[in-house]
Amino acid sequence: MKILMDMMGGDNAPLAPMQGAADAVKAYGVEIVALGDEALLRQTAEEHHIPLDGFAFVNCSEKIEMCDEPAQAVRRKKDSSLVVGLTMLRDGGGDAFVSAGSTGALHVGTSLIVRTLAGVKRPALATIVPAQKEPYLLLDCGANAECRPDMLAAFGVLGSCYAEKILGKKSPSVALINNGTEETKGTPMLKEAHQLLKKTPGIRFIGNIEPRDVPLNGADVVVCDGFTGNVVLKLTEGTAKMFLEMLKDIFAANAATKLAYLLVKRGFHKLRTLMDADVYGGAPLLGAKQIVIKAHGSANARTMQHAIRQAKICVDRDLCGVMQAALDEQAAACGGHESE
Repeated sequence: MKILMDMMGGDNAPLAPMQGAADAVKAYGVEIVALGDEALLRQTAEEHHIPLDGFAFVNCSEKIEMCDEPAQAVRRKKDSSLVVGLTMLRDGGGDAFVSAGSTGALHVGTSLIVRTLAGVKRPALATIVPAQKEPYLLLDCGANAECRPDMLAAFGVLGSCYAEKILGKKSPSVALINNGTEETKGTPMLKEAHQLLKKTPGIRFIGNIEPRDVPLNGADVVVCDGFTGNVVLKLTEGTAKMFLEMLKDIFAANAATKLAYLLVKRGFHKLRTLMDADVYGGAPLLGAKQIVIKAHGSANARTMQHAIRQAKICVDRDLCGVMQAALDEQAAACGGHESE
């Protein structure tokens, strides 16, 4: 399997994606197409003793910066690692694309270059979020700040497919974030989205879910617009960090609490592992015609390795084909795909 890697995107580029890719080659047997400043990439590998077995290089003279306006950057920086990688993916030069670069540019580039499945207006950024018993899937978590009801209904189908095929959840439950569980709650858009999800075939829609119930495993798939999802995600990250720091302070308070820590050390480390976002790798852009994975901007080598693992699993299980079949079923029930 050939994974296209944007080696210039992210706060820790190019070292983190280079090291993560090398680790993935060893762990999963994938091939890596490294996109970026080839001289810099080879120099980084030499300085940090990164093996280049399984690597091929595509030199790119431009780089999309986090401060660039996404649409302009995609249109003007044709030789950037992000645009070249997405173009190669579209043209069959690889099986999946992984980047820790600009979320906006990746979303725009995926929509314009790779394009979307029939029935999907814009791909949704979906991320796995730790919860009380097991993680849940949140989408959209930042790609589409504003959504129409039909977009949220499509997200429900995409998320359900991912939860079943990638996360291994049988008949995953799907819920819509709202300020109350009643069908009459929320904005007109949310009320309409609720009715569409309720009628969508092939998914187990359980209704609205209040934010307080989301981390308590109230649903396997949680659907919302990108603005709401980003707030939920960042609040969850901050709360988890605060909680772990408070626990550390409690255990470090005195000799008695330090002794208590020794008694619960195994459970504490299990909790830290559960809250570790690195093992999830990245967020797929669900609804794209091919597999595109967005890793966090601050991703380290371990995160990038797991992002590649995630891409490989999605390709192996034909996630895009499964999603298209589910969308076709939804369209048939609703009278056909809406014209683009």
